[in-house]
Amino acid sequence: MEHPPTIAAIDLGSNSFRLEIGFFRGSEFVRQHYIKRTLRQGACLENGCLSAAAMQAGWACLAEFGQLLHQHQVQHARAVATQTLREARNSADFVREGSRLLGGLPIDIISGEQEAALIYRGVASQLPPSTDRRLIVDLGGRSTEITLGQGLQAQQLASYPLGSVLWTGRFFGDGVLSEAAFAQAEAAASTVLAQAATLFPLGSWDCAYASAGTATAVSDVLAAHGHGASPITRAEVYWLRAQLLRCGHIGQLALPGLRADKAPVVAGGLSVLLALFHTLQLQAMVPAQGALRIGVLHSLCNPTG
Repeated sequence: MEHPPTIAAIDLGSNSFRLEIGFFRGSEFVRQHYIKRTLRQGACLENGCLSAAAMQAGWACLAEFGQLLHQHQVQHARAVATQTLREARNSADFVREGSRLLGGLPIDIISGEQEAALIYRGVASQLPPSTDRRLIVDLGGRSTEITLGQGLQAQQLASYPLGSVLWTGRFFGDGVLSEAAFAQAEAAASTVLAQAATLFPLGSWDCAYASAGTATAVSDVLAAHGHGASPITRAEVYWLRAQLLRCGHIGQLALPGLRADKAPVVAGGLSVLLALFHTLQLQAMVPAQGALRIGVLHSLCNPTG
């Protein structure tokens, strides 16, 4: 029997660059290789441009990805970039060289709405078949996408310019974890998210899901403290906020379950998560797998489905 084509998705996010290589066996994706590099380009915008150091680090990562695409003889690939490169005034320069390092593979700087649609597709593909109305929230490094849909079909899409990397730099830049800093961060996030209350009113969904790094970090810490793996409740998010306040400084964070690569940006992510719970009147969100990268893989096999 002929082997299915080897495909790859490259996600150039504000917090991390990721590469996933594999193939579909029916509806199941079989992973052959996965790599993640935490670059935090979302914290490296200077006067609206990516810094020279961030450009070099990104290119070094893409050179590595390009070699892996060649080694695995990838037949179809797609590379997408999100909020940081949407904002950066020198993104064209980065993309031009980055594409060359990927062997000529184009890098698509997708819109927030396109990102939301791909995220929904990726998350929904990992959930059991259901007629439930699903609200999927993806809290990224520099943007947050919210999508409402049913089955595999997204119906309402929105993207907001706030996330864990951006909010940590803006409100916790000195590393201090204080009541005042959290209050300012949550208030600012609620202002940015205000329109979401109208677009996604309470009662328009049956179940809410949270994807991306902050949701994973929160879920891991809660599980390590015996709170259970799922779902994330409003009360538990406030409990975690209290634990961060007790630590007092980002450099002092040593909570069981909190990975070292998540600690530097968890305060900003948590403040946005709290604003989401408040704005959308959520009581709980179920941590979800899939997200953007898996959505991109599905788009390679079925661009319109």
